[in-house]
This record gives sequence, structure tokens and C-alpha cells, in this order.
Amino acid sequence: MVFWTVTLVILLVDQGTKYLVLTNLAVWQSIPLVPGLVQFTHVQNPGAAFGLLADWTWLFILVTLTVVGAAIFLNRHILNLDWQFQAALALEVGGAIGNLIDRVRFGHVVDFIDILVWPVFNIADMAIVGGALLLGYKLLRMSDGPSVLKK
Repeated sequence: MVFWTVTLVILLVDQGTKYLVLTNLAVWQSIPLVPGLVQFTHVQNPGAAFGLLADWTWLFILVTLTVVGAAIFLNRHILNLDWQFQAALALEVGGAIGNLIDRVRFGHVVDFIDILVWPVFNIADMAIVGGALLLGYKLLRMSDGPSVLKK
């Protein structure tokens, strides 16, 4: 149950914040939150993290559909994992779906969290990175190696 709940929460928060950005900020318009440190800046990212592989939208859609398809196919196994593994995978899937929706609707991802010393990103990006970190931590802490689907 953790897996689908976290996936849905990430997806709703991601799409909700992007909706607010789309309806309140023009592209490249910024609103300072903590002056000189953090602001919301509406950016259209046609690539992956840091704008890499710009305009390879078809590749990102294919990869995301593969990840989501694998999660659905392995649903029975995922739901047998401990809650931290489920949360880690849900962060990955929820973030991937959030950015997939943007790519299909707009041909780019809506980014807006601007820390000024880092490329602009969004909630989906944070979920993907956070999920990868949690998954890596859990795999490193396992006593019997990385075979998480043994259950």
C-alpha cells in the first residue's frame, strides 16, 4: 500500500505545483522566496537533468513507460518489500510519471525550483533523486546482497 500511496502523492504534488507555475509565471519569470538564495523560476526543460539530451523526448517517454510498465508488472513483488523499498521505488515511479505527463503534454518538462547555484528542477526531479538515494542506501545496508525480490 505504501508504494501506490507515495506514487500518487508525488504525482499530485508535482502536477499541482507545476499547474501553479504555469498559471502564475511566464517562462523565465521569477519570484524570490529567499532573496539571493531560492526563487521560483518558470523554465521549460526539453532534456533530462541539467538539460542533457535536449529534444530527445521520445527516448525519455520510452524509458519512463518501461519503468512504469515494470512497476506494474512487478506490483505483487513490490508490495511484498519493506516500506522503505516501496517508498524508494514509489518516489522513482511517481517522479517519472510526473515528468512523463509534461513531456507528452508540452514536449518539455516544467521546472521551477531555482536555488541559483544549481540548475532549475521540480518536485518530480526531487522524488527521482531522493528515491535513488534511498534505494542505494537500502541496497548497501542489505546483509544478503542486492536481490530485493527474493520474497
